[in-house]
Amino acid sequence: MSGDNSSSLTPGFFILNGIPGLEATHIWISLPFCFMYIIAVVGNCGLIYLISHEEALHRPMYYFLALLSFTDVTLCTTTVPNMLCIFWFNLKEIDFNACLAQMFFVHMLTGMESGVLMLMALDRFVAICYPLRYATILTNTVIAKAGFATFLRNVMLIIPFTFLTKRLPYCRGNFIPHTYCDHMSVAKVSCGNFKVNAIYGLMVALLIGVSDICCISVSYTMILLAVMSLSSADARHKAFSTCTSHMCAIVITYVPAFFTFFTHRFGGHNIPHHIRIIVANLYLLLPPTMNPIVYGVKTKQIREGVIKFLLGDKISFTYDKRNID
Repeated sequence: MSGDNSSSLTPGFFILNGIPGLEATHIWISLPFCFMYIIAVVGNCGLIYLISHEEALHRPMYYFLALLSFTDVTLCTTTVPNMLCIFWFNLKEIDFNACLAQMFFVHMLTGMESGVLMLMALDRFVAICYPLRYATILTNTVIAKAGFATFLRNVMLIIPFTFLTKRLPYCRGNFIPHTYCDHMSVAKVSCGNFKVNAIYGLMVALLIGVSDICCISVSYTMILLAVMSLSSADARHKAFSTCTSHMCAIVITYVPAFFTFFTHRFGGHNIPHHIRIIVANLYLLLPPTMNPIVYGVKTKQIREGVIKFLLGDKISFTYDKRNID
């Protein structure tokens, strides 16, 4: 198909159908999503505020946590307000370019979330395996460069999604059976050959996911070896306890991500479409909702910071120089 014909088959807007088959219950489905979104925004913004204002939290571990919180709140804000407009006001139209922009930010930010979790694993590795050199290795400059490199990696890998999707002709209509613009959901509306989109999407998912998971796995293998070499059971428990929040965040993020990825490509026909859509939304909303709760409950310094904020400087922080909570 020629370039002119492809341009003429570019729709002005798409229609997001929400969760197909569950239209009658959209209002009820929206309630837990709205509640989770409020918790995510309040929790993550609270963490960012706390880390930025409390000098005792000006440490590499908490800088990475602030970056994760910023990524999470941006990610869920990219999709949830639009989803609630679909559920509450039946506002299903989204401009073609706005759809491409949403698609870019969704995939870029999910990749960023994975990358920050990888950086946090490296942070735990340095803190436990090289505690005396922790502050000299993870300087503010190193943290800033690592965060920027992770951001740049995801931007460069995700930008082609928009061009690959924009080049496709759309002659099958403009209805997308989803609550937001996902790369393959948009590509499948096309009447053209979207094999390149599918292959490139798979390559990016494997490149980001596999590389990050490998780094996380190697980091925790080294951490485990270092901790098991400690002679004191109390020291081993103390060292492991610094990783529990991060391990919870990994499980919360990667379990729905793997479910969404594998069912979309290998087992989609065996699972109802509305289940896949709900899990895809939880994949974007569950980590931003749960991460502030997990870190607030598991991390002593954050608990103290919250209490200090609520009581008005009536307690003092405790901080272990070895960065072990």
